[in-house]
Amino acid sequence: MNETTIQYFIIKGISDVPELQMTIFTVVLLIYLITIGGNMVILILVCVDSHLHSPMYFFLANLSIVDMASSTTSLHKILISFITGDETVSFYGCMTQSFMSGSFTVHELFILTAMSYDRYLAICRPLNYHLLMNHRTCILLASSCWTLGFLFVSPLVGILSSFSCYTSIEINHFLCDIVPLLNITCSDTFSLSILFFIEGLFLFTVIPFILTFLPYIFIIVAIMKIRTSNGRHKAFYTCSSHLTVVILLYTLLISQYLGPSSSSNVDSKKLYALFNMAAVPLLNPVIYSLKNKDVKVALRRRFGQKP
Repeated sequence: MNETTIQYFIIKGISDVPELQMTIFTVVLLIYLITIGGNMVILILVCVDSHLHSPMYFFLANLSIVDMASSTTSLHKILISFITGDETVSFYGCMTQSFMSGSFTVHELFILTAMSYDRYLAICRPLNYHLLMNHRTCILLASSCWTLGFLFVSPLVGILSSFSCYTSIEINHFLCDIVPLLNITCSDTFSLSILFFIEGLFLFTVIPFILTFLPYIFIIVAIMKIRTSNGRHKAFYTCSSHLTVVILLYTLLISQYLGPSSSSNVDSKKLYALFNMAAVPLLNPVIYSLKNKDVKVALRRRFGQKP
């Protein structure tokens, strides 16, 4: 195919089968509305209920904000394309979506890391917990998570936006992402590929993974030292929701980015990406509300029922 300089891209979407478009639109719209509604409920509860004014729920509120922003950034093009029939996105609009979706993924990883540190202090250092995880520390950790997300993705999208040569205007995805854009560019991608590998493997995956799961080694050791089974169950219960979300997210990210890149895997990678960007933000409030006694009590309290 001839090389060309382009002003816009065409987003192919999840599927190009006409008969599936209405079903896809309905499912994505329902997921999006439930995601926004569920995360908004958690955010409001954390803000208005004094019983949830603790570090754990402060980070959970941040996670809800990230999930709502991530879903809106990633899924809006699917919904708009169905309503308007316009599958195009401008070059700079594509770069903006790539930057925002990548940043929100990094935000989520680092916020989950901060939540892991919070659980470590709560279980392994209970006597010093409120001294170590004070208001200033929470603000510092949260602001660092947000700042690092934008800083780490900026160089990648900066280099990507400098490319002007592409072999196609069609992106075989439902959003602008770095990987599908790399597949259709005819510019020199060596520096971006190296940077993407270093950041994607180490800064986005290995380091957050180690910092997230390392505290759980100490947590498990501390739990095993608890004499009563009721005490062990209570200690594990406080971090089981967080651990469930972390395992799910890393499993999907590994499947999405570290699997084979052959054309036969493009559709499966799109499904992993859709599950990661649509289902995980949907499941977060479900997991944290169904498995968390404090949230369930706060919900009943807000609706006027006796806990």
